[in-house]
Amino acid sequence: MSAPEFDVVVIGAGPGGYVAAIRAAQHGLKVACVEKRASLGGTCLNVGCIPSKALLHGSEFYEEAAGGHLAKFGVKLGKVELDLPALLAGKDKAVKELTDGIAFLFKKNKVTWLKGEASFIDAESISVDGKTITAKNFIIATGSEVALLPGMTPDGEVIVTSTEALSLEKVPGHLVVIGGGYIGLEMGSVWRRLGAKVTVVEYAERIVPAMDIEVANAFAKVLKKQGFDIRTSTKVTGVVRKGAGAVVSVEPAAGGASEEITADIVLLSIGRRPNTDGLNIEATGITLEKGRVPINHDFSSQVPGIWAIGDVVEGPMLAHKAEDEGLACADNIAGLTGYVNHDVIPAVVYTQPEVATVGKTEEELKKAGIEYKVGKFPFAANSRAKANHDTEGFVKVLADAKSDRVLGVHIIGSMAGTMIAEAAIAMEFGASSEDIAMTCHAHPTHPEALKEAAMAVTGKPIHM
Repeated sequence: MSAPEFDVVVIGAGPGGYVAAIRAAQHGLKVACVEKRASLGGTCLNVGCIPSKALLHGSEFYEEAAGGHLAKFGVKLGKVELDLPALLAGKDKAVKELTDGIAFLFKKNKVTWLKGEASFIDAESISVDGKTITAKNFIIATGSEVALLPGMTPDGEVIVTSTEALSLEKVPGHLVVIGGGYIGLEMGSVWRRLGAKVTVVEYAERIVPAMDIEVANAFAKVLKKQGFDIRTSTKVTGVVRKGAGAVVSVEPAAGGASEEITADIVLLSIGRRPNTDGLNIEATGITLEKGRVPINHDFSSQVPGIWAIGDVVEGPMLAHKAEDEGLACADNIAGLTGYVNHDVIPAVVYTQPEVATVGKTEEELKKAGIEYKVGKFPFAANSRAKANHDTEGFVKVLADAKSDRVLGVHIIGSMAGTMIAEAAIAMEFGASSEDIAMTCHAHPTHPEALKEAAMAVTGKPIHM
């Protein structure tokens, strides 16, 4: 038999896939990456993380200006108008610049982009739009796709997914979001700021169900204060088009009288599922588990030469988790030691205020029978937050009652997404709450609230 064409072929060019391809190439391996989209970057860069953050950022500016919030800083404006096409164009520009940047990095690192859709022939070869490609190693990095409720099919116009919600031609009068998770709340925030009435329907007892309960409850209060209509413990029984809009049928999750909610746009946002359809993975000898590829700690599968990372394997479906797994997987293929600490994977909801979390929640610690101490500090007592007239939220530190090792950090506040990085670094190094408390923080800054929360673990914060 002839030698394989490539040392590594990565299937999927999302955050995990393109990073894995570049790192493998940096190790001197001959690498190709298969991507069916017209541009690189996967869901995250094309229709996920990046465009949504561009809209969130722009909509924050609009609400600040239109809502008169700038007056507290001495900035007075006349009539403020929304130029939605310009906002959407700015989003598209950011996406293009970043996806083009990946194409440049592929050329720089000599990664071959195989344009098309991959399907396994066997464990040593794939078909890409009819052409056979062979490799010593394949990394499955095909990401995830929108999960849908039975009988609720998006039409792309009125009943939409997060993809279409990024490019609505006008601000809906009433947006109904089905699902109270990260994506639905972020997209709901965008269109609420721009003028839409937003109703969130969540089957669970609370929004963001996996989040620390105290933080989630505080988050819900803030969103309601902003104008969100949040209906938890509510089951959606049907979504149908009606004229130019749609009707959403709901009832209490525990059973009860049905109700109809009229909407201009319905956003289906109950979560995501591994994107493994069409890969013909069974041809390799791998058996999927709940749609996911079962892997070992080094990201290898049960079949030699087949590896998997990101949303198609166990764990949170987060771009940065996929990136780190891509790096580690490529290192392992190159004979090095790649490792990801899955106990320290931060997560952020990019609303305003932001909500960020890393490590264990109180509920998880209680369930595991782990004794812990809690330290909390409000941004209302933080000097920088006071100066910025932005004091919503708090920092919460959970530490082992005996060793004082930090087990979890949960933040709700305008800078939460940035602040959580310090907490993650501290936890990666096995820091105690005392370590954070004794580390000098610049003044006046928001991260001082993390220092004070760490001091509060022992009951000795200074400014509270």
